[in-house]
Amino acid sequence: MDFYQIVGYLTGLLLIRPEMEPATLLRTASVVHILDAVLCRVVAGHSGRRRTPWTIAGLLFGVWALGILFLLPAKGRGGQ
Repeated sequence: MDFYQIVGYLTGLLLIRPEMEPATLLRTASVVHILDAVLCRVVAGHSGRRRTPWTIAGLLFGVWALGILFLLPAKGRGGQ
């Protein structure tokens, strides 16, 4: 398994389009991870979590970090 396949399967892009060229895969994965980082920042802010660590997690782990953030209960006033 090479770097192209690892990135492709971890991002899920090779499951959508298996014949994607390596350059296209890397560009698309970069854009998707940047958008995931922005979404993680917004969701973390609204759920009462620290924004910067979740932004970094979204940038590194993409949709996986966003999924975990959605599954965590929101922190609120009074322990809610």
